[in-house]
Amino acid sequence: MASKFHLKTAKDGQFHFNLLAGNGEIILTSELYKAKASALNGIESVKKNVAREGAFEVKASTSDKHYFVLKASNGQVIGQSQMYASAASCVSGMQSVVKNAPTATLQDDS
Repeated sequence: MASKFHLKTAKDGQFHFNLLAGNGEIILTSELYKAKASALNGIESVKKNVAREGAFEVKASTSDKHYFVLKASNGQVIGQSQMYASAASCVSGMQSVVKNAPTATLQDDS
């Protein structure tokens, strides 16, 4: 299975997407968007920003789990990862986003 962006409609009518790796695991989740066009722009922003120096920021939760956020050049968060047990696995997750996002296809279930 190839990597893909999965675009969906939330219960409140807003749009969001997940980036799935080739094995089907979610590796990045977007913020909510009021318009579908904005969500599609968010997908393009992910593809563009994954290669940008400083686009990722690793954070630690209050339960000592690690996660990362992907930011646009204006500092706005485009997406966030799941929680990881270690910093090393968090870095592997970031590398997976960098590898998979540029060539991911779109599955539009909105």
